[in-house]
Amino acid sequence: MQSTDSIEKSGGRWSDTVPAHLDPRYSLRELECEPRELVSVCYRLTSEQGHHFAGLIVQEGPSVLELRYVFYADWPSGWTHVLVRQLPTNRTFPSISDGIHAADWHEREAEDLFDIVFEGHPHLGDFVLHNDRWQENLGPMRPGFDGRNPVARREPDLHWQPRRIVQAEGAFAMPIGPIYSGVTESVQFLLETVGEDVIRTIPRLFYQYRAVEKIAEGRATEDVLLLAERFAATTAFAHALAFCQALESICGVVTPPRACALRVLLAELERFRHHVGAIQEICESTALVVANNQVAILEEELLRLSCSFTGHRYLFGLTICGGLSKPLEDADCHEAVNQARGILKRLNALEKLLYDSSSFLDRLEEVGIVQESDARSYGLVGPIARASGVARDLRKVQPYSGYDSLTLDVPCEQEGDGYARLRVLFAETKQSVSMMEQAAAALSPGPVHATEVVIRPGAALGWVEAPRGAAFHWLSIGEDRRVDRYHLVTPSFSNWHGFHLAAENFAFQDFPIILATFGLSVAENDR
Repeated sequence: MQSTDSIEKSGGRWSDTVPAHLDPRYSLRELECEPRELVSVCYRLTSEQGHHFAGLIVQEGPSVLELRYVFYADWPSGWTHVLVRQLPTNRTFPSISDGIHAADWHEREAEDLFDIVFEGHPHLGDFVLHNDRWQENLGPMRPGFDGRNPVARREPDLHWQPRRIVQAEGAFAMPIGPIYSGVTESVQFLLETVGEDVIRTIPRLFYQYRAVEKIAEGRATEDVLLLAERFAATTAFAHALAFCQALESICGVVTPPRACALRVLLAELERFRHHVGAIQEICESTALVVANNQVAILEEELLRLSCSFTGHRYLFGLTICGGLSKPLEDADCHEAVNQARGILKRLNALEKLLYDSSSFLDRLEEVGIVQESDARSYGLVGPIARASGVARDLRKVQPYSGYDSLTLDVPCEQEGDGYARLRVLFAETKQSVSMMEQAAAALSPGPVHATEVVIRPGAALGWVEAPRGAAFHWLSIGEDRRVDRYHLVTPSFSNWHGFHLAAENFAFQDFPIILATFGLSVAENDR
């Protein structure tokens, strides 16, 4: 990262033509470039300076259309936002996805929701808004679109056909979904093949797109916090925390030390419970009935622990701007840690039994492989990326809420198969309980929320390492103290992008197991 001193000495420029604005409070630099410079600036950040692409934020006003590309580097380097602006009448920008493939889905989403054209992108349209249900150029996130009223005239593409890639003789596509029995949410997979192995996998999501970001516009911040907390219930605390951290940055709120420690404790309790649930789904996918039931019991015990400790099984209503909504006594915290420690001990015993089961391991080893180079190219995050050798964790590379004072060893495997993903999940449960212990030991007397919170105009990014991986919440507050723009980049959105890498070139019967080892959420994606 170019140093603050070097930018200041160069007259506030990052290069000969790109102005740079520095905000040392948040280790943030903003680079303003012309559309013709966008690709080279972004490529230089990733290829020469080792930045990771986090997301694309589109914000449109009466006189300007702004695209904000968010990058971050490992600690102690900070964040870089690349800004490019045009008049709203000019809706064409260059695509960066050829060199930064992680931006692929972000550009497709912006095209569908904001009616923006990304020149050079190979496949725009039919993404969030399915062409067989919605017309192109609808732009539901544009300021002129009234989300309170139904679309007067739908003009879907009556000649739409599923996308096909495999053109060999005898090739066919097997559709799975979007309707399933049980609690599985709506998603369709088109599995292309000429025989018994899946050659191409095309996931089709957003059947339940809920327009959370559109609903947030013009709302009070406390209302939008409810949206942040509820769009993905199984990771509610993490997303609420990311939203609150963005709001705290805007308002200049300092969270009390006790609240920071309690936030860590609760975040790790949620991660522990989530990972146990993910392990249960893997056992279920491999038809291990006994193991499935035993792990499900542990997940239920963690849900009951969460409820008895905080008042809600999924930790709703705890995080507020400036801290927590309710005090948690030291004795209750230590009791929660003790119970979590006991559940972990039983999980460890089950782990050993699973590793001793050759029939179980045969379904996971060397199945659903994602190479490290592909994991980096597609911008995969969380346990999935760490199972493919990408040892990146926001708690470590961009720490928040006191994580920088705690000891965290990031579990990482190299094989990139289903077994590696399972091992990372088990290892992270141990780390979560360890961090709960550290957070409980670090509790100090004092308040659990800031004494005064004044909402004021501004914009900021909040981030967390959610159970499924890196999550980013962009929040912009207008002069009326209401939300102008709210944008979510969720780990499931990042990881669905690369799911096909694992599912291709394996047998059909491996597909549900590979899907379970990814632990993806439709709700967290179809936000």
